[in-house]
Amino acid sequence: MHTFLMILIMLNWEIGVGREPETFVPATVPGACQMDIAKSENYPSWQFSDNYKMFGWMEDVDFTYRTSFDKPVLKRGESLWLCSKGIDYQCEISINGVQVATHEGALSPVQVRLDEYLQAKDNVLKVVILKAPKRPGVPKGREEASYCCKPPVSYEWDWHPRLIPSGIWDETSLVIRKSAWIENTGISYELSDDFSSADLHVDVLTAGKVKGTSLRFTLLDAAGNKVFSRKGSDSSALGGVLENPELWWTWDHGEPYVYTYEVELLSSNGEILDKVTGQTGFRRVRLVMNTDSWAKPDGKVKTRSDAPAQIELNGRRIFAKGSNWVAPEVFIGYADQKRYNEMIDLGIKANFNIFRCWGGCAPSKDAFYDECDRRGILVWQEFPLACNKYPDDPHYLAVLEQEARSIVRRIRNHPCLAILCGGNELFTSWSGMDDQALPLRLLNKICYELAPEIPFNMTSPLNGMAHGYYLFKDGDQTVHQWMDEARCTAYTEFGVPGVSPREVLEKIIPEDELFPVGPTTAWAVHHAFYAWDGKPATWIDLETIKYFFGEPTSLDDLIRKSSIIQGEGYKAIYEEARRQKPHCAMAMCWDFNEPWPAAANNSITTYPAVPKGCFPSVSAACRPICSSAKFMKYQWTASETLEFTLWLLNDTFGKTPAPYTMTAILVAPDGTQTELQSWTTPSAADNENIQGPCVKTVLPTWDGACTFTVKVLVSGHPEMDSSYTLAYKK
Repeated sequence: MHTFLMILIMLNWEIGVGREPETFVPATVPGACQMDIAKSENYPSWQFSDNYKMFGWMEDVDFTYRTSFDKPVLKRGESLWLCSKGIDYQCEISINGVQVATHEGALSPVQVRLDEYLQAKDNVLKVVILKAPKRPGVPKGREEASYCCKPPVSYEWDWHPRLIPSGIWDETSLVIRKSAWIENTGISYELSDDFSSADLHVDVLTAGKVKGTSLRFTLLDAAGNKVFSRKGSDSSALGGVLENPELWWTWDHGEPYVYTYEVELLSSNGEILDKVTGQTGFRRVRLVMNTDSWAKPDGKVKTRSDAPAQIELNGRRIFAKGSNWVAPEVFIGYADQKRYNEMIDLGIKANFNIFRCWGGCAPSKDAFYDECDRRGILVWQEFPLACNKYPDDPHYLAVLEQEARSIVRRIRNHPCLAILCGGNELFTSWSGMDDQALPLRLLNKICYELAPEIPFNMTSPLNGMAHGYYLFKDGDQTVHQWMDEARCTAYTEFGVPGVSPREVLEKIIPEDELFPVGPTTAWAVHHAFYAWDGKPATWIDLETIKYFFGEPTSLDDLIRKSSIIQGEGYKAIYEEARRQKPHCAMAMCWDFNEPWPAAANNSITTYPAVPKGCFPSVSAACRPICSSAKFMKYQWTASETLEFTLWLLNDTFGKTPAPYTMTAILVAPDGTQTELQSWTTPSAADNENIQGPCVKTVLPTWDGACTFTVKVLVSGHPEMDSSYTLAYKK
């Protein structure tokens, strides 16, 4: 970020519809054109029922932002610039009736020099936002975004309404610059094999009249003490060796230690012309082959079967537990520091150490990466390509390169950044791309040039990884069976649907439609019905709820039973993925959050930051060390022999207490508890799971019951206890 040395002039904006609006209304910047117009026309809540459809006409019109200002006092050598971190998606910029710039791309900065066009008073600055880009001749939906760099999610997804935002969505102001300034700073380093030193490299991009200038780089520790400083005529002189750097770790493996850097641009007489500050950290992140992956295929002709999916952090192979992060707002301009912080708080409470920032959405604002640095959560960042076949067209590639370079330059200094990825599901039948596609070759090239130390994947999933499945029960199988049969190196998407809490539903569903539940307009547009896979009730999944628990008797009963299904499903998948370690190294559910309040889907939180009923189960399944019980199915019958295997799941490093004594307990529907078996574990090595005995017991007959509970208690360690709610039929 720039410091006080850059003089910012904040502007009061207004907006109108069209290129030459007859009327203007107040505008919020950062924000969105649609929200300003809706506010001025007193639209009802766009999140309620199908009110969002009122925005549909705004896809196909231009908007004009307007502001006025007097010419500021500019000292000798100073210039006035319009600087924006993001304008979505295509725009034309004019000052006093003279067009001075055009721009395409929401994710690259816009910088336009204005001083030569200024008059003393009442300068009029306009930014015309062009209508949403749509590829002609294709069906309505995400394919409309396949020839542009606009994130496709806003063209509608099974968890996102068709709302295509536009406007000035990130920080924007007038900036008075001195004769020279800093455009971008890259911090890279090589850690020694024993991590005792870091060979620093600083890459500073400057602009303006830079002749005779010099640079000064300073690194401060977490307490603000200066630990490294260099000065030179260019960035090649700013590097050097830092001894004994504190390492950055994920929160579950150590301290996420963050340093502050300062870069100053100095004139020939020592005046500070510009100053940039930011945060960085020291870690070595690699993506390496999973255990046993080189062994496949085992025929006479050999090649690599699986792609690397094991994260190695500072020489330590860790198990990555997390979720898929999507934009926290439909109108991304409204995402702010507070929102990012409360969502990342929930990520920590879920015991996650990684977010996969999904490629259908735009990358987050700077505040997201800053907070992931501080809290110790890894980020797998995808470029905004998803589920489309993107072209080798020269114009598209030029815009993609501009956008991609901006993204990498903006986030590369963050220690949380673990993986860069071309996009979501591009090597699939519905996308049809492959390794030879020029967009992906270009992205690989850009990442190599700007951040070669960060691993790069062409897409997700790759060979060995899995996307899916997304239901608790399909046919005769539940997640318990298909996870037992799966043997993947990484589960980078998997889902179990669940209904949102009552407090959310009451804000989006008319009162007379809340219960009994049906495919009414409100339930359908909020994705409970007709959302995915051609089935009318996929995400609310009433069929599964009725199969195990019978017909819901009320809305609260539906929410409770749906939460049990979603919680037990996610628990089964996360714990089984961990049991498959070391061949498996990663588990990330689809998905963590939503940009608007959905009635039902796979998310574990719902808008704006409300944990769903499944959240405690997910959190329990992802604890660094815990007891676990493996069940081969979900529903059990009276007089049947209940069987499950005890496990100690351990993702920690360092000495763990031993032995642990686990006791399996059967809890009847009336609360009666029966001790089944105890097991004293051996000591677990670093990052090692231990399989225990198989527990068997014949289930009694319980009248009127549809669930029972199995608990696994760890003597002296209640934080490791586990509990499972299972289905029962007489």
